[in-house]
Amino acid sequence: MIYTRWVLFLLLLTGIFTNDLLAESSAVIHLGSQFQAQDTETDYSNADSEDQKAGLENLSWTPQAFSVELEAAENSDADFLVRYPSPISSKHPENDRACLEWYAARDEAGQLLNRPAIVVVHESGRSMPVGRLFARTLNRRAYHTFLLHLPSYGKRSWGTKPTPEELLVLIRQAIMDVRRAYDAVKSIPIVNPNCIALQGTSLGGLVNATVAGVDCQYDAVFLMLAGGDFMSIIANGQKDAAKMRKELEKANIDPKILQPVIHQIEPNRFASGVQAEKVWLYSGKYDQVIPLENAISFAKAANLTPTHHILMPANHYSGIIYIPVIMQHIHEQMEAVMKSKSLPVLQ
Repeated sequence: MIYTRWVLFLLLLTGIFTNDLLAESSAVIHLGSQFQAQDTETDYSNADSEDQKAGLENLSWTPQAFSVELEAAENSDADFLVRYPSPISSKHPENDRACLEWYAARDEAGQLLNRPAIVVVHESGRSMPVGRLFARTLNRRAYHTFLLHLPSYGKRSWGTKPTPEELLVLIRQAIMDVRRAYDAVKSIPIVNPNCIALQGTSLGGLVNATVAGVDCQYDAVFLMLAGGDFMSIIANGQKDAAKMRKELEKANIDPKILQPVIHQIEPNRFASGVQAEKVWLYSGKYDQVIPLENAISFAKAANLTPTHHILMPANHYSGIIYIPVIMQHIHEQMEAVMKSKSLPVLQ
């Protein structure tokens, strides 16, 4: 009886402390709030080859402390914009402040929750509709979701469309921004630092596929309509890939000349570094933008098992009808991660 009372007392005390800590953390969440973050150091000593080591170093920077700031999310249903400096600079200052749209996890009363987070990286569409769909829908599952604006998109636009030469350089910057996003999000007091995941679709999936191989500090990675062998995607892909070919033709750029540049960001180059047990790839059997053979190429290079490479009877665009199923699958994997770390799972 005495033992039972002590257990109840400790549970009550724990609940009081948890509520007090959450209230204290929530109190610092407001416009203008600033948090100090620190880049996570990555060990590249186990690189498979000198070529891979050189590639890893090219997508890295000297780890340092940096500031994270909350701004108003104007003309958006997001709670805040999270701004932090990109690890590298371009010739466009407005592009060099990375931006995350934060959809905060709340309870039924609208109070902020201490919950895991998912960083979402959008597709190539300028208005980012699929990225926002993932961010908003996963947020309804009580996750903090953060939609990263890729370089030249959204709040990072400098008013004109990037040139083909700039685009490939900006993808390198995107990879580095996604890597730093982990530490930026981790610095926010009401984000559970023990469970931060990464999701990306199409262009966002390609960026995240490289990130997963460069360093997998994220606790789970969900890639939709992505793959490897960028050169063959540019050469053979339809729709969006074909548009890129036309842009290159207009600029009188031979895609073959781009081989050294594309090699810098090629997912398959770094795929041996993927921690396959925490990466899931969702592919369309009839995808002509990122053909199935490119998805299989990355899956094999990353040693993904069949349960981690999910095939949909869809093309690059009709795959949207499977989003509810994918959302549920992502939620189930997130819960599995939380349980493995003894984190509370919402009922």
